[in-house]
Amino acid sequence: MTTDARPRPAAADAARPPLSAADELRLAGLRRMKRIAGSLLGLAAVVFAVSFALQDAYPWLQYVRAAAEGAMVGAIADWFAVTALFRYPLGLRIPHTAIIPNRKDEIGASLGEFVETNFLSEEVIRGKLASFDVANRLGAWLALPQNAERLTAEAAAAARGVMTLLSDDDVKDLIEKLARRHLVEPEWGPSIGRVGSRLVAADQQRAAIDLVLDSLEAWLVAHPEAFGSVVSGRLPRWVPGFVGGFVDDRTHREALGLVHAIRDDPDHPLRASVDRYLTGLTDDLQHDDGTIARVEALKADLIDSPRLRELADELWASVKVSLDESLADPDSALRVGIRSAVAEVGTRVLTDPILSAKINAWLADAAAHIVSTYRHDIAAVITETVERWDARETTEKIELQVGRDLQYIRINGTVVGAIAGAAIYAVAAGIHALF
Repeated sequence: MTTDARPRPAAADAARPPLSAADELRLAGLRRMKRIAGSLLGLAAVVFAVSFALQDAYPWLQYVRAAAEGAMVGAIADWFAVTALFRYPLGLRIPHTAIIPNRKDEIGASLGEFVETNFLSEEVIRGKLASFDVANRLGAWLALPQNAERLTAEAAAAARGVMTLLSDDDVKDLIEKLARRHLVEPEWGPSIGRVGSRLVAADQQRAAIDLVLDSLEAWLVAHPEAFGSVVSGRLPRWVPGFVGGFVDDRTHREALGLVHAIRDDPDHPLRASVDRYLTGLTDDLQHDDGTIARVEALKADLIDSPRLRELADELWASVKVSLDESLADPDSALRVGIRSAVAEVGTRVLTDPILSAKINAWLADAAAHIVSTYRHDIAAVITETVERWDARETTEKIELQVGRDLQYIRINGTVVGAIAGAAIYAVAAGIHALF
């Protein structure tokens, strides 16, 4: 008696998506409860028929008949009430039946409004987050090595997926545009001059000069014969050979002596000359138009458009291969570093109450902002989703969720009806006996 009397098209059944395993179990339970409720109604009908036929011979059966009669009335009334929620009883279009399919859109709107009013409020969200202590829970989860590894693996997989989706040409164009905007378009001279002036003011050039002197000394010691072609090779042919050798040796020792003198004397005049030259050069790089123009010409010669494109190609190819290999290897320095950082963040959140409180406050503010700004849109998703549902499918979904429990209403109605029927008959019989 609980099925819709209207025939259901075979094509509609074929188009209906298959039920999940959980819904299959719910459907089996619903059918079982319908059979039990229907069997109780049938039993009450049989008892009524037998007791009605034999009540004249056995007067006490009048109480049984009254109980069975009440059970049938209760069962039929509750069957009608339960069925009217989902469909037309016996296919008859009685007013205020098939409530769910006929008022599906109103139910969806009411559900969306209920969720928006009672769940998507700033007070509810803040109270729930305050009792939940998200920061400590998140910190405890991140501090576990297996969770840090899991998060790192998921992040690496996501990053590799993004790299797969990226167009190489688009990335190269972006690198070229960024390089042109931040490297090529700005004037190099003033920037180099400002950096150089700071280095000179901090005497950083002395370390560079010392490095040059050390390298020069090592080369002079290792290549004394180099002076043979530089000095004695320029002497007249009539000069004896031993004189050339003497000159070469003398020049070599003088060069080494000069290097030693400059290296060992912080106040050597040559050092002062270099300092003055660098100071003047850094100033010219910042303020002299001619020097700035020469640097710009050198820059244009070094980085023209084809070279910049080649640089972008090489840079992205190198980064992509290196990054992909590092993300794919669980033991790579990148993955290990990310994993360690994640665990360290979790540990710090657990041990730093101030940081934990800040995170909780930030999460509460963010959630409150989202709820207060988009609460109506979120609730509208529920309303619009229900509106898009097919009426029959919606009815079946809801019936699968609550239909089994509603069958207990029919069973209870049968039992209560039997008790009420017997009680009413007993009261009526008692009153009749008194009068």
